Amino acid sequence: MGIPAERIDRLQELARAATADGDVDRAREYVRLARRIGERHRISLPRRFRRFSCDDCDAYLRPGATARVRLRSGHVSIRCLACGATKRYPYDG
Repeated sequence: MGIPAERIDRLQELARAATADGDVDRAREYVRLARRIGERHRISLPRRFRRFSCDDCDAYLRPGATARVRLRSGHVSIRCLACGATKRYPYDG
């Protein structure tokens, strides 16, 4: 794991902690910074980070606080409470 990947992991931890403390704007900045690092160094963000960050408003999605998570037939639906964007992921269940 290189330095950019380590920075992205650290920024994910910081975004999660900031969202837990209620500082959503700071978490949004951490998500933006992590995305810029990934683009600059041409590495993809970890799956967990991609799934828990809003593509539209860069909010870190924390179920129950900044996101609503629902199980539908064959997929998981995650709705951002800040902007209303919805993400869907398949699952076996």
